[in-house]
Amino acid sequence: MEKSLQDVVQLQGGAEMPWFGLGVFRVKEGPELVNAVKTAIKHGYRSIDTAAIYQNEEATGQGIREGIEEAGISREDLFITSKVWNSDQGYDSTIAAYEASLERLGLDYLDLYLIHWPVEGKYKETWKAMETLYNDGRVKAIGVSNFHVHHLKDLLSEATVKPMVNQIEYHPYLTQKEVQAYCVEQGIQLEAWSPLMAGELLDQPVLKEIGEKYGKSVAQVILRWDLQNGVVTIPKSTNEQRIVENASIFDFELSIEDMDRISALNQDKRVGPDPDNFDF
Repeated sequence: MEKSLQDVVQLQGGAEMPWFGLGVFRVKEGPELVNAVKTAIKHGYRSIDTAAIYQNEEATGQGIREGIEEAGISREDLFITSKVWNSDQGYDSTIAAYEASLERLGLDYLDLYLIHWPVEGKYKETWKAMETLYNDGRVKAIGVSNFHVHHLKDLLSEATVKPMVNQIEYHPYLTQKEVQAYCVEQGIQLEAWSPLMAGELLDQPVLKEIGEKYGKSVAQVILRWDLQNGVVTIPKSTNEQRIVENASIFDFELSIEDMDRISALNQDKRVGPDPDNFDF
């Protein structure tokens, strides 16, 4: 099992993705974000996840540059993800969106570029652009986000490069068993967004009880559950104490019984939109 914050999973195509990273969804441009990214890098995080629609790629990029310098590491030590937004989907516009993200981030390449949502009638064309970026060596890995099994099957019917990652809403109230099983079968790495259900699970009684047993917080229990399920996870925080606490999950292991108890909490309950029914 993963022993440290720098442990990686090898994706199809050979890129190495850390099991654990920092998400920056709903963090505004500005010093707080720059500081959060720098803090995460200082404390050993090597994966940062942003997206064009978050409108915070500039501050994320600044935090990356300053964090690299202060930690005495190189760009190659980090794994940076961004995503093409729905209004930019399509072949030429996806290539342009990639360039624009790089420019805002101040980077020469991304480690992972994702299709943010499965926009009907668009995502296959978008995927062709992703394949071009990948085949031209402009990006280390490509993938999707918020894709159900039927979206993946549809994409795979024409794809020449398989998505390497599917980033979905995933937490103890939304275990997405079918999506996970299909991704495992296809060698697509599952990644969790909103792993703590936007904080809604932090008072959950079963999770609190399990946390007490291991001397860990509810957040740590959930994030550990992610890892033991083979799911990459990217909790968001701008608070230094929580950034450190979230990552302190490599010194314990949940029993099979406790893993099952957590999985049994599933209610198919979402905090975000259903990928079959979104209007943006």
